[in-house]
Amino acid sequence: MSAASPDDPAFDLGRLESYLRANIARFEGALVVERLAGGQSNPTFVIKLDGEKRYVMRKKPAGILLPSAHAVDREFKVITALAGTDVPVPGTLCLCEDTSIIGTMFFVMEFADGRTFWDPTLPGVGGTERAAIYDEMNRVIAALHQVDYRAAGLGDFGKPGNYFARQIGRWIKQYRASETHVISSVENLISWLPENIPPGDETSLVHGDFRLDNMIFHPHEPKVIAVLDWELSTLGHPLADFAYNLLAWRLRPDEFRGMAGVDIAALGIPNERDYVAAYCKRTGRQSIEPRHWDFYLAYNMFRLACIRQGIMRRVIDGNAANPNAADVGRRAGDMADTAWRLVEDIMKTE
Repeated sequence: MSAASPDDPAFDLGRLESYLRANIARFEGALVVERLAGGQSNPTFVIKLDGEKRYVMRKKPAGILLPSAHAVDREFKVITALAGTDVPVPGTLCLCEDTSIIGTMFFVMEFADGRTFWDPTLPGVGGTERAAIYDEMNRVIAALHQVDYRAAGLGDFGKPGNYFARQIGRWIKQYRASETHVISSVENLISWLPENIPPGDETSLVHGDFRLDNMIFHPHEPKVIAVLDWELSTLGHPLADFAYNLLAWRLRPDEFRGMAGVDIAALGIPNERDYVAAYCKRTGRQSIEPRHWDFYLAYNMFRLACIRQGIMRRVIDGNAANPNAADVGRRAGDMADTAWRLVEDIMKTE
């Protein structure tokens, strides 16, 4: 067996193995647990049996955590509910709420064997396949927003309506709980966003972190076989979720795995206008009002700034899940600055 979590003394591999053998059918063979790269929030592991059969385990990090963060039980619930819908997800196997097993709550799901694209420009992929990959991502997020969440058993997964006001309030609270110093652009956003929420309301199931690298693609086809990392999923406004997906077009590569400044046309990647139009066609929308769209983008940048500040707090508290967490956390202010510049552009058009 390999050491699975040296930062968590409560992680007992023997106890974990006994639990999994008792709770997962045909769980047989010599067990090895390996930490996966990535996962700023919830540590993720591959469990191997006899070097062949593989499972994935997601757990809460150890230590002091912000309220409502790291909700692996919510991830388990939504992934389980989406089985059989047009949204591809791994099969779930068990949820363990007994913290005596490895020190924190965790769940286990099937291993999706395919490709993960960390760079949105898709180096090494041909132009035709790039276009197909982006069209497939567009298809999946449109399918997600059209899921009948009540029929899927997720009617209690969040509070329908008033999404932006509630979310902005939540992220302000989370930001204050993890604040390490004053960031003027964050303070500006905290004042402006609640007073400028666009009219109209919609409710759908939203992922909360829908981006290219949170999907597993088929090994040889431009087809999504699994959407991962559902920790921030809830019932919310679909355009908030979709605007987050579009941040890759607005942010530079050094800001957030973005494509701003890249000649995406030469790469075969659709521009923002065409990608939005494809989503609108799939979801039956006529269009999205430009000023409202910019608000949705600014809101998501603000949310990212708050998430990064939370990562910085975990670095300071000593329970960050990712080795590059400090670098990510230090960029909270940069993201807020970008959001505030967008807001300033909105105000110039008023």
